[in-house]
Amino acid sequence: MHKQLLFALFISFSLLIVSSCSEIAQVNKLSEGKWRAVITMQNQELPFNFEVLNQGDSQLIYLVNGKEKLALNEINYVNDSVKIFMHIFDCEIVGKTDGNKLTGEYIKHFPDKTIRLPISAEAGKTHRFEEATANPLADISDKWTVDFIEENGDTTKAVGIFALNGKDLEGTFLTVTGDYRFLAGNVDGDALNLSCFDGEHAFLFKAKIADENTMEGRFWSGSAYNVKWVARRNPNASLPNPDSLTFLKAGYDRINFSFPDLNGNLVSLDDEKYKGKVIIVQMLGSWCPNCMDETAFLAKYYQSNKAKNIAIVGLAYERNPEFNEAKKRLEKMKARFEIGYDLLVAGTYNKAAAAATLPMLNHVLAFPTTIFIDKKGRVRKIHTGFNGPGTGVYYEKFVEEFNIFIDKLLAEEI
Repeated sequence: MHKQLLFALFISFSLLIVSSCSEIAQVNKLSEGKWRAVITMQNQELPFNFEVLNQGDSQLIYLVNGKEKLALNEINYVNDSVKIFMHIFDCEIVGKTDGNKLTGEYIKHFPDKTIRLPISAEAGKTHRFEEATANPLADISDKWTVDFIEENGDTTKAVGIFALNGKDLEGTFLTVTGDYRFLAGNVDGDALNLSCFDGEHAFLFKAKIADENTMEGRFWSGSAYNVKWVARRNPNASLPNPDSLTFLKAGYDRINFSFPDLNGNLVSLDDEKYKGKVIIVQMLGSWCPNCMDETAFLAKYYQSNKAKNIAIVGLAYERNPEFNEAKKRLEKMKARFEIGYDLLVAGTYNKAAAAATLPMLNHVLAFPTTIFIDKKGRVRKIHTGFNGPGTGVYYEKFVEEFNIFIDKLLAEEI
């Protein structure tokens, strides 16, 4: 009898342990389908959308900004906690989930600080901003001359491109350093609402539409930056030629450098493998969404054209000055975009420090900056910034002009 009682107690205790372990091992995955998320920043709410797709035992998340879907494939679960890495960027979302709701933080890393912003999300919600209840005061589909005006009066010129479909709005802003990528939102009466979250950028735009030709609002970015903006309808709005902004100082017709590749080996344009080739030198950073767009283009271009007498070299200017940290970020970028050309660790993302690594340039105004070199080693053109796919016809124009210019350089004799 005593043995039977001990046996029964043993079985009960074993079942209790198994039950407890099962509860501990319970994982609450994000439910499949569409989600709406909100990042709280500077007393504002930045909404964005994402989609969850189940793939067997794993999941894929797409950040949705208008026509763009950015895939996130690093998602880690522990019980009711989830950590979502923001593809190539040194950022992540960390939170608790019951499968249908998520509450946590958007975390962005810098060498000297870490920024944390509250985030919440709910499954089954498909709207971005709250549904517009009033018809738009005006059809703002057009190009607009835009001024971003700092508190001290300093002004940055831009071109706004908006496309209104009913009450739904998509668009972007072009500047001399690049575009603001894919923005999505709506127009509710006289109120314009646009946002973008691509893992690195957290952008929120609001404006009051005064009439069919003018509007005024505010732009919030991340944890601290915000600025006033005013816009005037202008179908002929334009910016300076991006091929005119960065150039060689007097007395120079070429660039030279020696930077380590991801294996620590020094690489120079004097190396034999670059002799007699058309070379594209890409100044970039793994932290830079416009660089991400250009890299996506260049990686595909190189894959299709590497049999030609052409080479591409990426000079990376990273946030972290430590080689191994920079290497880690760049290896992730290389794998993501299947980059087949050399990536070199050239320096840090401070523009003045970057300019010091290539002292023959008048300055470094933007990342990316792209330098075109002919077969004789001479710099033939320097393109500042990048108009990505979110700019529509501007991107198409860049691709057309890029192909024509490279073909011209390839056709030239040495």
